[in-house]
Amino acid sequence: MYILGLNVYHGDSSACLLKDGKIICAFEEERFTRQKHWAGFPKNSIQACLDECSIDFSDINYITVSRDPKFNLVKKIKFLLSNPLSILNFSNRVKNRSLLNDLSSDFFKHFHLGKEYFDSKLKFVEHHSSHLASAFFASPFQKSALLSIDAFGDFSSTVVAIGEGNKITRLGEVNFPHSVGQFYTAFTQYLGFHHYGDEYKVMGLAPYGSPVYMNEMEEILKLSDNELELFKLNLNYFIHHTKGVQTKINETNDPTPSITFSKKFEKLFGPARKPVEELTQKHFDIASSVQRHCENTILHILNILYSICQTDNLCIAGGVAQNSVANGKITRNTKFKNVYIPPAGHDAGTSIGSALYFYNHVLSEARSEAMYNPYLGTSVSNEIIKELLIKRGINFDYLEDNELCKKVAKLLVDGNVVGWFQGKAEFGPRALGGRSIIVDPRRKDAKDLLNAKIKRRESFRPFAPSILKEFVNEYFEVNDSVPFMEKVFPVRPEKHSIIPAVTHIDGTGRLQTVDKIHSPKYYHLINEFYKLTNVPILLNTSFNENEPIVNIPAHALDCYLRTSMDVLVLENCLITRR
Repeated sequence: MYILGLNVYHGDSSACLLKDGKIICAFEEERFTRQKHWAGFPKNSIQACLDECSIDFSDINYITVSRDPKFNLVKKIKFLLSNPLSILNFSNRVKNRSLLNDLSSDFFKHFHLGKEYFDSKLKFVEHHSSHLASAFFASPFQKSALLSIDAFGDFSSTVVAIGEGNKITRLGEVNFPHSVGQFYTAFTQYLGFHHYGDEYKVMGLAPYGSPVYMNEMEEILKLSDNELELFKLNLNYFIHHTKGVQTKINETNDPTPSITFSKKFEKLFGPARKPVEELTQKHFDIASSVQRHCENTILHILNILYSICQTDNLCIAGGVAQNSVANGKITRNTKFKNVYIPPAGHDAGTSIGSALYFYNHVLSEARSEAMYNPYLGTSVSNEIIKELLIKRGINFDYLEDNELCKKVAKLLVDGNVVGWFQGKAEFGPRALGGRSIIVDPRRKDAKDLLNAKIKRRESFRPFAPSILKEFVNEYFEVNDSVPFMEKVFPVRPEKHSIIPAVTHIDGTGRLQTVDKIHSPKYYHLINEFYKLTNVPILLNTSFNENEPIVNIPAHALDCYLRTSMDVLVLENCLITRR
């Protein structure tokens, strides 16, 4: 049985393919269009799914979409009747819903499929059910507490549930207009970061300040001990529920939202920072306070969830679940002992979630093995890479794996910045050794070096460590498996001076644990670096230059040529600046 899962007409558009319940491949459309967070119809991702298994649409049994326009319909109508000023907001939703209802037109336009094809195959799966399924049905747990938490999807922002076997039971939810994600987004905009997905910048900025605005945060987002309420926004500080959120999804596939905070918000904190303005200590302190209150809110929800479910296991997904700092504090501040977060906890992952939900929960089919492999995307052979390099007139050396890893490890020790393109692309927002830029983590100047040569990003943003799995306890204060770089842990104080390039200002690191099974070549490289330096870690950042992560060798080569990157490795082809 083949199921094609889609996240469509929504930020981080994507497609995945399940075969008999196993995730075969998954692609984010932005990797093809080269436009971050692309939000339209994922035609390239769909075609890539078909190509991966050499099938066509006649082989597809079901197509699942990670939204359900009919879900929470009664709640939507009640809200509109009691809040007539929200009519603009709902007119935007109706426009977007019309695209979903006419999904067949895009399939006809791009794949020449008639509407009748969808009569029995198209299935809508509610947004948060898709998030929950992307985590639980991919996890190793037979029973687990579940949390989906983001801005909004199908009129909800937060859903708590319990998963057992191949079923998910919802326990409660927080509906529009209340949202932790909306709270964080409003402050992200206030601090001058206006693009969709910029919330991670606030998380990186937070350690430079102190949480001195906690009283204000608690005034804006109030926690509740009511199991059915959890929290509420003080809506006087927001306009998303009255004036709506304008995006360009329908016109340019850009999901960047319009400003969502009110004038009262600026009266409380002063004028919003313009993107061109310098960051001040006040901005650092606001970021610190926002992050702290976000963490407190997540932990508050999880403590209530634990009291209901009484299980050691937890699965989390949703945009707010990408807050790796908060994720790293869960087992130290709640009774949960085991936490699973998928590699694509954001909305791209709902394509996988919708397919898994339909296969496991709706069809009651048995679950597949747990997913620890994030490498679900595009791959290219050495033969094709050689043809590209010869055609472009690029000199290269071809080395077998063992010689290649030894050579690259020595280049890293010698101070080179290396573009590392290997195997299938990662599915999700993190580069995990498939499409990475890597550097010696012992270098104090690594951040400045990377920003000068390639990244050109804000100086306050940290770089992450990839560490051999068996050395985690030696370098971090929490010994846990973190295969998808989804948690931040304190670096042991005595190691700060050894790996300064990947130790943030607050003494933490967002680690990726690397094992031989799922990342054999990347593991081999780090191990060769370890043999030379006695440090089992590499600095790992995404292979891109203010664009989506590179997807194919041509993207990687172009990035290498237009920047000052020292070395490029395309599978077994080694390119250096001679």
